[in-house]
Amino acid sequence: MTVQTAAREAPVVVPVRVRVRRLSMEVAKFGAVGGSGVAVNFLVFNLLLHGIGRAPMTATVLASCVAMGTNYLGFRFFAYRDRDSRTRRQIVLFFGFSVLGVLMESVLFYAGYHGASMTGPLASNIAKALSIVLASAFRFLVYRTWVFQHDARRE
Repeated sequence: MTVQTAAREAPVVVPVRVRVRRLSMEVAKFGAVGGSGVAVNFLVFNLLLHGIGRAPMTATVLASCVAMGTNYLGFRFFAYRDRDSRTRRQIVLFFGFSVLGVLMESVLFYAGYHGASMTGPLASNIAKALSIVLASAFRFLVYRTWVFQHDARRE
């Protein structure tokens, strides 16, 4: 074993301050991409539900799916561009977990819209917002943990 090989194999201890700063930047980037996805989600949702009169569940599912596509591009090329490059596994995991997120969001929206009678224009948007916020916590955890994994070799 050479000195250079030993240096590569030794674990790197990253100070807490650096880890907190990295996590803060990750959360900020996730928030920026997620914020644009939320804007797309609300725009499509309101256009479908209040603009052209689609059914509430159709509007929420389609809006979430459109936002899912725009979010993938934002996460891949902005928020997590420093992570492993795009692979078939990454795409399958992203869309698999995103579908779970859409299901969570839809169930939560259904509970608010139909269960709590949040059916007016303002109330339906509040139900939509609550469903997005709760499903986004799930998305953040699974995207950073399994979809856009850190490549330790780049540290």
